[in-house]
Amino acid sequence: MATDPRWLSWARELQALAQSGLAFEPNMYDRERYEQLRALAAQIMAHHSGASVPRIETLFEQESGYATPKVDVRGAAFDGAGRILLVREVADGGRWTLPGGWADVNLTPAENVAKEMREESGYEVRVRKLAAAWDRTRQGHAASLFSCVKLFFICDIVGGEARTSLETSEVGWFAEMALPRDLSLGRVLPAQLHRMFAHARDAHLPADFD
Repeated sequence: MATDPRWLSWARELQALAQSGLAFEPNMYDRERYEQLRALAAQIMAHHSGASVPRIETLFEQESGYATPKVDVRGAAFDGAGRILLVREVADGGRWTLPGGWADVNLTPAENVAKEMREESGYEVRVRKLAAAWDRTRQGHAASLFSCVKLFFICDIVGGEARTSLETSEVGWFAEMALPRDLSLGRVLPAQLHRMFAHARDAHLPADFD
């Protein structure tokens, strides 16, 4: 099981404690302590990551309310030949990934993934099932500033056609044994794609989780 470096886990926890503490409208003395705690978390992050302290402090200050993991949604759709739909992500050097992204507010997880599929690939989909709810770190993705839960859905194409967008430069179909080597590993891992093939083959598989 993959884990983040201990310093990153500690810094994330310090930031989350500070953010949650500030969310409950503390008195001015406690507010000052929470802000100091947040600044300490930023210094730890900067020391180990090479990013500047002001940049990390700005990112932390943008987070408000009780601290919870961020939510990323990914959709897996298949054609009649059993190939999976992938898109080239412009923001990650043109690497391949499942369509998806951060979940938007006021939309359900299923609505979010259907929107992402339409925007990034051009296809309209109907969400069939939740295939996995995975912690990003435990899956072995590269270290990230914030904690994240990744939701993977099996989707059926019901309309539309292949179309790129501002976020994607290519849309393609891939067999399980012919997946592209240049995957966007920050977004999707080979093992995750293989699990999506398994879920597509067996509709009775329960959702994976960790």
